[in-house]
Amino acid sequence: MNRTHTFRARFLRPILGASLALALAAPTLAQSPPAAGQEKGVPLSKVERKNKAPVSKEVLQVKLPKPFETSLENGMTVLILEDHRLPSVFVTLNIDASGPLLEPADLPGLASFTAQMLREGTKTRDSKKISEEVDRLGATLGASAGFGSTATSVSASGLSDNLDEWMELMVDVLLNPAFPADELAKLKDRQKLALRQARSQPSFLVSERYYRAVFGNHPAAVRSTTEQSIDAMTSEKLAQWHREHYAPQNAILGIAGDVSIKELLPKLNKWFAAWKKTDLKESLPPNAVPSGQKKIYVVDRPRSVQTTLWLGNLAIDRRDPDYISLVVMNRIVGGGPSARLFINLREEKGYTYGAYSGFTALKYPGPWTASSDVRTEVTEGAMTEFLNEIRRIREEPVPAAELDEAKRSIVASFALSLEQPTTLLGYEITRKVYGFPADYWDTYPAKISAVPAAEVQRVARKYINPNALQIVAVGEAGKIKTILEKFGPVEVFDTEGKPVAAKPAAPGN
Repeated sequence: MNRTHTFRARFLRPILGASLALALAAPTLAQSPPAAGQEKGVPLSKVERKNKAPVSKEVLQVKLPKPFETSLENGMTVLILEDHRLPSVFVTLNIDASGPLLEPADLPGLASFTAQMLREGTKTRDSKKISEEVDRLGATLGASAGFGSTATSVSASGLSDNLDEWMELMVDVLLNPAFPADELAKLKDRQKLALRQARSQPSFLVSERYYRAVFGNHPAAVRSTTEQSIDAMTSEKLAQWHREHYAPQNAILGIAGDVSIKELLPKLNKWFAAWKKTDLKESLPPNAVPSGQKKIYVVDRPRSVQTTLWLGNLAIDRRDPDYISLVVMNRIVGGGPSARLFINLREEKGYTYGAYSGFTALKYPGPWTASSDVRTEVTEGAMTEFLNEIRRIREEPVPAAELDEAKRSIVASFALSLEQPTTLLGYEITRKVYGFPADYWDTYPAKISAVPAAEVQRVARKYINPNALQIVAVGEAGKIKTILEKFGPVEVFDTEGKPVAAKPAAPGN
């Protein structure tokens, strides 16, 4: 007989931001590794151990607490989830139609710069005063707009007994940013330094080339600023972006913690009264056109002792009916240390410390991607095994025991994620953003558990195309270009993204 669990959260402030970020992304990306299991020898009813992780055989049933939902006069949606066990409150504001995906092509980073500058000064507070007030109140306050996103996120947290003070500070930062020139100059210097440092990191280089390969001319191909765009940033441009794209009718305000809905609602109307509704509506660019042929790119990183490999292709958006099946398929292929890629490339071959896969599904189709860092001398073997695993998931039905373990692991990870009220809030914001039904997350475990082997094979064949993979390798081109040419034609780029001819291997390597 199935049990029904109602999950409420423990409020742990140190991981508030991380919890919400995971909620908004998960389970879109690669599934997290299973939690460590109990000690051996302890009998557990109806439980199997897989890699020391006890996972219930029962189909988990959940009924998530539903937040109170309303709209303010300016059109902003408000979600409030009360939890009085700790005197803490977390607030997040998701502002659609203000993210980097919509910014001008000749000014990448405009949305991110605007978000970062919010707390660097308002009409009545300078940057120092804002920081001092945040510290005095024991609060947190920040804003971000990640590349590829359609939205800006503004978040704050603190104690419930001084909620009014830090909420008023958050609203001031949101509605009255001054974008002072002196603080912008400091941010530009920091961003230039960060960009130069990033170009020495394989993780940055592989993602930059991979997203350009997968998305082509689509705005989602852009994953960083440039020195030219940084130089072009001005206070006036940031103020214009803020004025035109920060609109309450496109925003969802989520609040979780020690609050009273009855007492909070009048305050929200007061705090946000000056934020007026506009005519702005979100308008996304047309979806990227998937590449019809396999392409291989090498980013030459001289004297590198390893090869960073990413390979994949465009898959689905978050609203696609195949999303649930793709979650299960991905968990089997590369969603953790018990998945096929990890077992093959690490446990059996010893090529790497880890090999994984994941996919990004947003308002537009994103890629399914497999990845690993391997020793240079095993680049060919690693590529071969990646392709073998892709072939296997497409051509061979998943054994019943492996499929069952994968589905139960996904459900177990989902159940553990419900421990935090910020996660619950994040799930509800996701549901609102994508227009899912009210019971979407209540039925999520059952939908995962119902995916059959034939469905896993179907979505693998549909969304992973071995003849149109975009493959990016970061390493010493003189050593790996010839190897990768065994798998197809290779184009070589330097760490600045410019096409180059491969250089001979450096002496002594």
